[in-house]
Amino acid sequence: MATLAAATIVITVAAQLSMPWLMYLINPGYAHDPAKFKLAVTLTQIAMPYLPCMAIYAHLSGVLQARGRFIVSAFAPTLLNLVMLAAVWPQADAIKAAYAASFAVIVAGVLQAGLLWWGVRKSGARVDMRLPRLTPEIKKLIALAIPGAVAASATQINIFISGNLASLTPGGRSWLAVADRLYQLPLGLVGVAIGVALLPRLSTTVQSGDHDGAQDAMDEAMALSLAFALPAAAALVAMPYFLIDALFTRGQFLPVDARHTADALFWYGLGTPAFVLGRILNQAFFARQDTRSPMRYALLSVAVNIVAGVGLFFVMGVAGIAAATALAAWINIAQMLRALLARGHYRPSPAAVARLGRIIAASVILGVILYAASETRRLYEPFLLHRKEIAMVVAVGIGGLIYPFLLFGLRAITLTEIKTALRRAPRRGNGETTGAMPDNPL
Repeated sequence: MATLAAATIVITVAAQLSMPWLMYLINPGYAHDPAKFKLAVTLTQIAMPYLPCMAIYAHLSGVLQARGRFIVSAFAPTLLNLVMLAAVWPQADAIKAAYAASFAVIVAGVLQAGLLWWGVRKSGARVDMRLPRLTPEIKKLIALAIPGAVAASATQINIFISGNLASLTPGGRSWLAVADRLYQLPLGLVGVAIGVALLPRLSTTVQSGDHDGAQDAMDEAMALSLAFALPAAAALVAMPYFLIDALFTRGQFLPVDARHTADALFWYGLGTPAFVLGRILNQAFFARQDTRSPMRYALLSVAVNIVAGVGLFFVMGVAGIAAATALAAWINIAQMLRALLARGHYRPSPAAVARLGRIIAASVILGVILYAASETRRLYEPFLLHRKEIAMVVAVGIGGLIYPFLLFGLRAITLTEIKTALRRAPRRGNGETTGAMPDNPL
């Protein structure tokens, strides 16, 4: 933790001092508007201290996960939303609200790191702050962590590149940012959560030489993550404009903005399963202390995103940027699957492949239902107080009720498997689980 904190503090100070020049790389499209450019520089400088807080949060979250505890680290991101809402809500002026949000980011970072510190102490682990030392163990950790960070952040790097291109179009960054809110929801709730729960169990089976156990863990994680990610993708693809129009079209966000955002969301929806699978497949490499292979695949996907993004941007506009990001994500998945198959580390079992087919079928049926709900919204909105928000909630709610019946009806999942997924591992007398993870990572 000392090494992480020291490194990120140095990066933070360097970024703050060089931000007037870095902003030309982050948002080159802002250069034509000096007032906007200066505001972006100032707000980013204010929010940068969030980085050391997040480094400490990530480290302490890893400590808790290694001890089979997930609730505190899962709740901590909520603090950022709560603090930012509390800071922005009273502000009537947009510029004051932006400053309030930037300062709120720092406050939230301190609270998040503090909450994780408390959680670690509560778990019985001892983590103290001290001066950093480059011990052999730290050097080994750094050698694993740097390529691992690149691999795990492939999606975020592609999003950064997408935003960079979008800044060349007035409103482009806002359109992508709004679309990003929706597809990041399944990525955070499903991909990150299952990936975090999978790694300790997978590491234990790999280190013990239990190939069958590792195979079963991956099959479960793949099937269960897609059981949640595919219906989310179906909704984003089937009704993107309905979602954006209901959630965001008001005030300064006009119908034309909703249309451009929906066009981008459609492509992000096609990439959502790949975004989620990336989090799962990375763990198969990380559990074997191989961080270089996924880093190479991630860098290739970034190169694809840059080339395709530039090309499609001039053909399709901002939607082309989203399409390039989705394409790059699927190429990343293809590379990881090919490597795992070639090395014999993971091959989906026939049962897992059959289940995946049934999940896809259920999601396609759901997508057709949601598409019909989107196309006929004008017929039932009058019965719902003429409110598009209520109509969207009703359509999504009905889809959410239908989907479990589709899963059970197509035998994609059974009640026994649900009970197994919710079963907790037995605990020792000291309160810790008997293994690194319960029998099922969920």
